[in-house]
Amino acid sequence: MTPAYLQPIVALVAGVLILIMPRLLNYVVALYLIIIGVAGLLP
Repeated sequence: MTPAYLQPIVALVAGVLILIMPRLLNYVVALYLIIIGVAGLLP
């Protein structure tokens, strides 16, 4: 596993955890992390 592959996974996990325990601003951060994670996993 390379760091370039691990970073999007960490972003996805962080995004999901923030969505589980949300505050108003956390939704924006969570969506950003999830989008970056998905974009990083796509070729």
